[in-house]
Amino acid sequence: MKKQMLGVLAGVVLLGASACSTWDNLSARERSAAIGAGVGAVAGAVVTDGGVLGTIGGAAVGGVVGDQVGK
Repeated sequence: MKKQMLGVLAGVVLLGASACSTWDNLSARERSAAIGAGVGAVAGAVVTDGGVLGTIGGAAVGGVVGDQVGK
């Protein structure tokens, strides 16, 4: 169950990233925030064994960190 959930989550993150066909119109800061949110969501899901709050919290923290790194 855990591996299946992780696979689904990774697929959703990859699908979401591929749906951003207008990466050219994003600034470096916006791209960093989007990538950070994706990485944070996956990390939060792994740490909390697929917990919804952990995934959302990881995405939020990852987005903020990515935003700051992209400055």
